[in-house]
Parts: sequence; structure tokens; C-alpha cells
Amino acid sequence: MACQSVSIINMDEQALLGLNPNADACYRQKAMVYFEQLKESQDAWEVCAEALAKGIYSDDHVKFFCFQVLEHQIKYRHGGLSPAQQQLIRETLMKWLQGQEVRRNTLIKDGMREQVIPSLVESWYQILGAYQQSHPEITCQCLEVVGAYVSWIDLNLIANDRFVNLLLSQMSVEDLREEACDCLYEIVCKGMAPTDKTKLVESLCQVLQSAGFFNVDQEEDVDFLAKFSRLVNGMGQSLVLSWTKLAKGGAVKEAAEALRALETKVPLLLQLLVHDDDDISANIVGFCYDYLNVLKQGSEWQSHMPQVGRGGQEAIEEYWDSDKFPLLTDQQKTHVEDIMLAVMKKLTYDEEYNFDNEGEDEAMFVEYRKQLKMLLDRLAQVSPDLLLEAVGRVFNNTIQRWQTASFMEVEVAIRLLYMLGEALPASHGAHFSGDTAKTSALQDMMRTLVSSGLSGYQHTSVSLEFFETVVRYDKFFLVEPQHIPIVLMSFLDHRGLRHSSPKVRSRVAYLFSRFVKTLHKHMNSFIEDILSRIQDLLELAPPENGFPALLTSDDQLFIFETAGVLIVHGESPAERKQALMRSLLTPLTDAFRLLLAKLASEREEERQAALADCLSHAVGFASRTSKAFSNKQTVKQCGCTEVYRDCLQTFLPALSCPVQRGSLRSAVRSFLHRMIICLEEEVLPFVPAASEHMLKDCEARDLQEFIPLISQITAKFKDQVSPFLQQVFMPLVLAIFEVLCRPAEDNDQAAALEKQMLRRSYFTFIQTITSSGMNEVLANQGVENVERVLFTIIQGAVDFPDPIAQKTCFIILSKLVELWGGKDGMAGFPDFIYKHIVPACFLAPLKPSFDLTDAQTVLTLSECALTLKMIHLRRGPEFIQYLQQEYLPSLQVSPEITQEVCQVLQQPDAKVLKNYMKAFFQRAKL
Repeated sequence: MACQSVSIINMDEQALLGLNPNADACYRQKAMVYFEQLKESQDAWEVCAEALAKGIYSDDHVKFFCFQVLEHQIKYRHGGLSPAQQQLIRETLMKWLQGQEVRRNTLIKDGMREQVIPSLVESWYQILGAYQQSHPEITCQCLEVVGAYVSWIDLNLIANDRFVNLLLSQMSVEDLREEACDCLYEIVCKGMAPTDKTKLVESLCQVLQSAGFFNVDQEEDVDFLAKFSRLVNGMGQSLVLSWTKLAKGGAVKEAAEALRALETKVPLLLQLLVHDDDDISANIVGFCYDYLNVLKQGSEWQSHMPQVGRGGQEAIEEYWDSDKFPLLTDQQKTHVEDIMLAVMKKLTYDEEYNFDNEGEDEAMFVEYRKQLKMLLDRLAQVSPDLLLEAVGRVFNNTIQRWQTASFMEVEVAIRLLYMLGEALPASHGAHFSGDTAKTSALQDMMRTLVSSGLSGYQHTSVSLEFFETVVRYDKFFLVEPQHIPIVLMSFLDHRGLRHSSPKVRSRVAYLFSRFVKTLHKHMNSFIEDILSRIQDLLELAPPENGFPALLTSDDQLFIFETAGVLIVHGESPAERKQALMRSLLTPLTDAFRLLLAKLASEREEERQAALADCLSHAVGFASRTSKAFSNKQTVKQCGCTEVYRDCLQTFLPALSCPVQRGSLRSAVRSFLHRMIICLEEEVLPFVPAASEHMLKDCEARDLQEFIPLISQITAKFKDQVSPFLQQVFMPLVLAIFEVLCRPAEDNDQAAALEKQMLRRSYFTFIQTITSSGMNEVLANQGVENVERVLFTIIQGAVDFPDPIAQKTCFIILSKLVELWGGKDGMAGFPDFIYKHIVPACFLAPLKPSFDLTDAQTVLTLSECALTLKMIHLRRGPEFIQYLQQEYLPSLQVSPEITQEVCQVLQQPDAKVLKNYMKAFFQRAKL
């Protein structure tokens, strides 16, 4: 099998000569024999697939030959291929077909350009002129055709006075103007020299302006205005591109002209940006963003260009890349302020926005708001002072009269304050230190926000924005902690966690946890009061309770975590912390015991699932409280070890529950992960029994999730768990093998993916053992078992086209060579190195599926090279001699290349070896 793989890495060029119909009979016979060989080979089809995908052969006879090999594989062996191999065939065929389509289209276009396009353009012109009044529908269709062709035909055929004037005249015909708009847009966006583009745009704008199209407020047809806005956007962005090219090229005069042309379009931009119809406004955002970018860079360029003479390219580049804020002209400053006001206006919700049942229109407005946010961020880069001043003005005017203002006004005022947090970034949210002007303005606005009483405004959008902003600027309360109590109450009462809207309650649960995490040091005097107020929100909702809970189980996770943080980081003595934690967790463990007993006797499947969900939530809540502990505040220091040990004893019996095993095992396993971190060695007595239960009646996903648990234990406790690992190792490995060998449907992608992930987890587990210095775990499994495991690692390195798993396998092999490959290593292992590890290092990269253009695969090749390096370190000249005299000659590697490989292997720099091996295999696969 190994030899066969090597022999077909390069196709037999002589045999391929026989595919030509004019070839001699002996060559044709040789081609037929070769064809039969390829059909019978297990992986020759991969070579044919690669030849097709990469276009290695231009001869149609060879391509047809390759397709025949693939056809045979699909007809007779498709079911035996792995999902990855089946996907490779699909991708090869699709890539080839797409490539053929692109080539065909290019040939057609080339032919049309040479033969028919000029006459086609003339016919379009005649049709557009002849039928615009009598048959507007034909004219519209013709305009659509022109728009579709513009991008790839000679622009001079269309962008000339005759054709453009005709299109401009049709802009005034109601039935034609939308299509004419689209056509002009395609012309404007076509690539051309920057000075020519500037002239074209300017001439179009002069005609459009004189025809009254710039008077946007007088136009009632929003569909046309949406098209017109898109056209103006295209013209504006074209001018920006022209200015950019000219400025970078040092064309001072031409760049200044382009900038002047650009500035004159801003009033039109503003009319469209502020239009009531969001589609019209959205279509101009790109131009607006690019214009602001010009201001960010261009003003500096402008102010320094007079000093830049001929050959001043370096100076231009220096100013171009400057990060300073630009010096704006008065006109530009006015433009910036107008854009700010337009953005603030357009950020405002419509009265029709349905907050309770958000549909397509609402989703579109949310996306549009994201575009406006990009403009606001860019405005901050152009002039942060102007933005801060403008937002402050809007915010203060609105908040002063919030009781009488509409929800849209109040929401957008708070939203603008919130958005400043990203528009004016600060390191780690430190908005209240550093720049005095900014700090003072933000601090004033935050003080106004929390002391104004508007947290009680009766609209969900305002409530959400209030809490989002409070948490975004939570560092404000470190500067002015006197406001914490009033904000805490808003979180805890009907304004927050007990709000009438489930959406608000849910979001506030998360925001409250963030607020507490930042400010818990300022909450010591409120801890027990807070715990008392949220007690009913910490109750486990039993499945038989018909009343909807205030919070979902996902929301409750945040509340339990918050309670944990308050208890753990409070200043109470350890005894008090233990008592508080016990009172938090005991209701969960009590409910867990009752529900587990009910589940064991329940017969109805739907009811079983509901009980299992509830049990899983109980475990998840207990687990979440443990996130509060840290290196400074450990479980032991807080006196909570016994509390969590009791939880563990309560939860572990769920592993042996005969029903709903999947969800229960997953929950308990997650809790064990947390306890390994929190309880440390206190968890070890529970591990053997838990492992035994989790290895019974396993599915692929069970094992895949169990392996990280064992790996975590191995890496953390090392020698302490060696006896346990030696005992559990083979049962675990055999359980994995059993699941991997189970038959599955050929097209069951989910099952194939599960097996792939399990295989990866298995190799990661072996890697953890070898890298933790616990090779005795593997060594003490008996010769047959050790061999079996080693062969799976070789198989993983070579046979499965999964670079992530292959990389792990080579890391394991390298480590095993380091541990056992020396003179005092495991008996018989040197023989295994030469018979299996060395061939794996060459056969894996030679596989057609080993894609050296893929970054992950290149990392695998690096580990493969390091494995060879490690073999040389442990075996020395003996290894070099083996490569020179036996192995590389068996691959038909020339003596010169063999010598090269051996010389590079003996170099001390591993990077040199990695680079060389990549080049070596690239050459071998040509």
C-alpha cells in the first residue's frame, strides 16, 4: 500500500503519450494497462483529481483520461470513500466546471469585443432614441442591457457626448429615468484615468443640476430618489478615488481640482443623507464615509502641498500617513457639523418601529443604524471635539425635558452618549482619566444620566439604552461611587430585573453581572441586602410549575454568578462566606435530589426530558457560582470547599441514571471541569467512579466531551493521577476504537464529523499524556496494547486527510522518539522508528490530499520536519546512513537530493529544515 502510494505521486508521462489517437500501438497498449492500474489503485483517483483541479495538463485526451478514472471511482467505490474524500471529488468537479465556465465566458467576451460590440452599441443607441416615447418598456429593457455590458466593453463607445446626452435626456422621462440612472451609475463606476473620471463626473453633475435634479426636496418619487442617491454615491466615490490617486501621485493641481469638485457635492450628499426614506439615505452612506476619510487625511495634505515641490513624493507620503487630526477649513467644519446633525437625526427610531415583534423592516433599520455608527466613528476621527460638543448639546437639551420628550428623542440622546464610548476609544474603558476636556464632558453627561430619574421612563428602548450605557461607562462609578446605590436599585426593581418586558429583564440580568464584577468593592455594605432582593430570582423553576418565571434559565446563570461574586469578594470572614454560599447552593442540591428520584421513576419521554433539563440547570447554576473564585480568593480561603464537595456528591449519582443520559452527563462533566480548577486535589477521590459511569454505553459525542476532562486531570495533577490513568487508559481507548469502528451511512455527514472530532480528541489525549512526562501510562499497557496505540498514531499521521489531527500525531511521534528513541529507551522502539515513523514523515506530505498551500497543513509539515530532526538527535549518524542507503533510494530520490536532505537534517537551525522540507515536497508533487 505504501509503495503504491509513492509510485502514483507523479503520473506516468510515457503512458500518457499513448492517449493520443495518432500514437503507436505499443504506446496505446501501455496507456490501457496504465488506465487499469489507476482504476484498481486505492488513491490514484486523487492524483487525477489534483491534475484536473490545478490544470496541470492542457491536452484534452489526458483530461478525458483523468475524468474516466474519477468516473470509475464514483461508480464503483464511492461508498467506501471517507466524507472528506467524497467532498474532494465534488470540489474537484465544481472547480473544473467553474474554471471552464470562466474560460468560456472570457472567450465569448473577447470575440464579441472584436466582432460585434460596436454594432451592438450603435443598435442600442438607435433603440433608445426610437422607442423612448412609443415603447418605453422596450427602452427600459435596452437600458438594462447597456448597464450589464458597460463594465467590460470599451468605455469610449458609451462614455461619449452622443450616448451620455441621450441618457441624460431620458433622466427627465418618468418611465425611463430609473433605468437611465442605473446606466449612468455603471458608466461612472467604470475604471478610467482619474483626471478623465473627474471631468466625466463634473459634466454629468452640471447637466443634472441645471435640469433640477439636485433639488431633492421637490421630488416625491422615492423609488427614483433611491436610484438617484445610488448614482450620486457612485459619482462621489469616483471623485474620492480620483483625488486619492492624484494626491498619492503628486499631481498637486489635478488633486486640488478633484477635491474642489468633491466639496461642491456635499450639499447634495446632505440632502440625500437626511431624507426621511432610509433606503435613499443608506445609498449615500458610502460617499459620506469616503468624504470624511478625505477630510481625515486630505486637509493635512492640502496644508502641506504648497511646500512640496517636484520630487516631493516622500513628503506627500509622510503627510498622507500622518495620524494627527486634520486642520479643517471653515467650509469643511460646517460640512462636518451638518453631517453630524444628519446622522443624529437619522439614528432616531420611527414611531412605527415594532419593539415587541421585530420583523424585516425593523431588521433593516438595525442594519442601517450600523452604517450610521460607522459614520459617527469616522466623524470622531475627523474632529473629536466637534462630535463631543454636538452630542453633549443634544444630550443635555433632551435629558432636561425627558418627562415630556418622546421615547425616540430620549433613546437617541442616550444612544449617542453610548456610541461615544466606541467613537472616542479609551484603553480598557478608562474614559474618565487622561484628556481633561473629554473626561469632564463624559463625566457631566453620566452624572446627568444617573441623577435625572429617566431610568423610570416607560419604554423598553429607553430602559435598555439606560442600562447599556451605565455598564459601558461603569468606570464612572469608581470616580463618583456615591451614585452606585441609586443605580443598584434601578437594576433590582421594576425598572430592571422586574421590568414588564422579558427582553429588558433578560438583558439586564447580563448587564447586572457585569456591573457587579466591576464595582463589587464598592458594594460591601449592600451585599446581603442585594442577595435578599434577588432570592426569588435564584429559585429553580420546577417543570410542573405552570407559571412563567421572571427569568429564563440562561438569564439565571448570570444572577447566580453575580451572587457568587458578591459573596466571594465581600469583606466578610470565611465562616460567613461559607454560610452565604451554602444558603445559595443548598436549595439547588435539595431540589436536585427530589427531581432525580422523580426522573428515575418517570416513564413518559417528554416529561423525562423536562426533568433532565431542570436537573441540568441546577448543576449549571452551581457551576456558575464557582466562576467567582480566583487565585487571590480560592475556594479554600473562602471556606467553601465542603459546600462544593457536597454539591459534587449530590450530582454524581445522575451519571448512573438510566434515562436522559446525554444531557445529565454533559452537565455533571462540566461541573467536574470547574471543580478540578476550584477544589484541586479534593476532587480526585470522585474521579474514578465518575469516569467508570461516563465510559458505559458511550456515543461519539460522550467520549469527545469526556476526553478533555481526563486530559485536564492529567495536565493538572500529573504523577498524582498516574495509577488511575494506567487503570482507565485502555478502557477509554477501547471505547474510542469501538465507536470509531461502528458502521455509518455513506452520506451521514454528521456522523462522519463526530468521528473526525472524536479522532482529534483521542490524539490530543495521547499528546497530553506524552507531554506531561507520564510515558509510563502508555508504557505499562502491555506490548500488544502499546503497539496498537502506536499504529493508530501512524495511521492518524498518514491516512486521514485532517491536518489538525495529523499535526497532533507528529507532535506525539516526536515526543515518543525523544522519550524512547535513545539507547536506554523502550525495547524495540528504534525498529518502530525506521519501519513506521520515518516512512510516515515522507508518505504523509506526498499524499495528494496534503495541500501545501493550506496554512494548517504547512504547520503539520513543520511538526513532521521536527520529528525527523528529533530522530536524528536520538539516533545520530545511524539515521543519516539509513536515509542515504535504504529509505530515500527506495523512493527513487536521486543521490544528489538524498545528500541535500541529509545535510539539512544535520543543520542546527530547525527553521532551515522546515523551509527545505516544504520545498522538497513541493518539487516531489510537481
